Amino acid sequence: MSEVVLHYTRAGHVENIHRGDIAAVNCAGEVVHGVGNAYLPMFWRSAAKPFQALPFVKNGGLEKYNISEEELAILVSSHSGEENHVELVRGILKKLGLDETVLDCGVLRPLNGKAYKKLLLAGEPITAVHNQCSGKHSQIIALAIMLGVPVEGYIRPEHPAQKLIFKHVAMASKMPEEKLEIGIDGCGVPVFYLPLYNMALAYARLSTPKKGDWGEYELAATKIRDAMSKYPQVVSGTGRIDLAVPEVTKGRIIAKIGSDAVYCLAVKDEDLGIAFKIEDGSFAAITPMVIAVLKKFDLLTKDEADELDKKFPPTLKNHRGEIIGTIETVF
Repeated sequence: MSEVVLHYTRAGHVENIHRGDIAAVNCAGEVVHGVGNAYLPMFWRSAAKPFQALPFVKNGGLEKYNISEEELAILVSSHSGEENHVELVRGILKKLGLDETVLDCGVLRPLNGKAYKKLLLAGEPITAVHNQCSGKHSQIIALAIMLGVPVEGYIRPEHPAQKLIFKHVAMASKMPEEKLEIGIDGCGVPVFYLPLYNMALAYARLSTPKKGDWGEYELAATKIRDAMSKYPQVVSGTGRIDLAVPEVTKGRIIAKIGSDAVYCLAVKDEDLGIAFKIEDGSFAAITPMVIAVLKKFDLLTKDEADELDKKFPPTLKNHRGEIIGTIETVF
């Protein structure tokens, strides 16, 4: 059963309660830390993106299309639709001889408010390239071209590119294919349903590929990990906890969000992956939960913890900027 993890207080009284489940796993498959049900099955959402890119990277996609390390970061991102994100996606599509009209992820306004406002003021249209999943879709399109199959229908579970991705996600998470279920994600592609334990195990293997028993995929996993560590702003966006954690830890901790408050972390070269889910799917609870998890499992230095607290104070403010409550960790 999910445990209470966060209290939101006002005037000293608990006003809101968030429950959650956490799994912290090493490459040997041992649960190092757990809160609630470490084996809770859940949709992986966008936190699966690093592993969806494995067949493209392993089969030489970076070399074939001259994809840079920064561009690899956008391929596994949930970006904020900022200018550099959009230009990176457009640049990749150009290398494929395509443009953004090929994207079938749906039109979505940039997550970054300033980027959205700039588009509105300039009278520029919002298109699929601004969708936070446009990088992933570009990667799947490129994979389809590499496989010599039509791009049309690339988002469907029965498409050859999606079938190959499914196999690689199962392999990365050590889930038997017959037990790995799918649904449809917000951007239209298959999304994977599996225990938090297996999500954390995949991130443990990503954290330390040499210990991760990747076999012929070790180099591909290392390339993906290093791109995420080196370019966290590309993987996420300005002002987000996904960016702050790798920045504050100088790339030592990699962070990846998934929709509806699924979240994964990898501690680089320390043989540890973490997955958690906030039961009610609260987006607002993600940032304090990330910081709470890293503190609870003693993964931050005092300076790192202080810097994250400074960036994201555990307080609640009203519209006047007055502190009127707190966010308290209770696990």
